[in-house]
Amino acid sequence: MSIVTREGYVAVTGGRVWYQIVGAGEGIPLLTLHGGPGFPHDYLEPLGALADERPVIFYDQLGCGLSDRPDDPSLWQLERFVEELGQLRQALGLTQVHLLGHSGGTMLALDYLLTQPAGVVSLIQANPVLSIPQVLEDINRLYASLPGEVWATMKRLEAEGAMASEEYQQGVEAYVQRYMSRVQPEPEASRRAREKLGIQVYQTMWGPYELQVTGNLKNYNRTTRAAEVVVPTLFLCGRYDFCTPEATEQYHRRVAGSEMAIFEQSSHSPLYEEPEHFLAVIRDFLHRVETRQ
Repeated sequence: MSIVTREGYVAVTGGRVWYQIVGAGEGIPLLTLHGGPGFPHDYLEPLGALADERPVIFYDQLGCGLSDRPDDPSLWQLERFVEELGQLRQALGLTQVHLLGHSGGTMLALDYLLTQPAGVVSLIQANPVLSIPQVLEDINRLYASLPGEVWATMKRLEAEGAMASEEYQQGVEAYVQRYMSRVQPEPEASRRAREKLGIQVYQTMWGPYELQVTGNLKNYNRTTRAAEVVVPTLFLCGRYDFCTPEATEQYHRRVAGSEMAIFEQSSHSPLYEEPEHFLAVIRDFLHRVETRQ
């Protein structure tokens, strides 16, 4: 079990964010960026296994988890979360870091790097979402591949505005179990994160429904700007990921010298679906980056 060496709160624009540092190894710290937006750090806790070699830092972005939850939708802009990340690094004295973003956290990681911050040693983009239009295209295609009448039923219910119905939620669950997480029952840390979701953050930025993007991220697309990343970069995705291998390959090809690994038994949650392999790939990448340094 990872040893917590420090935790507390940092003041950022709009409130306070909670953080936790586990481990105290000699390696360069790994700073983790959870997804959502608004889906707190808890589900990333298995990354604490890497704390035998380096500090691993978790934090809940403002508006979710253990962080403050101001009732102010104007705060839920990606630019403010980028600013928040810089404020956290400064407060914790993280002069050098590896960054790991998962899912929605990959948008934050990329936009932060586009500000050209000093001291970012490497970037890991796990199950990346770097183009919302691409994600929506893939979601529709994958939905259509579900067996039986699921696709036709979902489209009918969407046209009727019945997305809150039990029938619609059953279709969502079928999609989730195939393309988001194939681990049943749901891992405790993932369930805990879901219970602490920042609903206002999520609905403002993404929208009220998982499979439709109507929030302020709906036009997000950094595909062309990915080429501006100059630090060693590793892309990770599952073979059955809704953030598909094909889309991830596009991002990988745009970042010079980047690497990519596909987890053949996974969807969007290889940290749980293939945990040993997932952690081993990350550990190897961090070792090689630090050796080259």
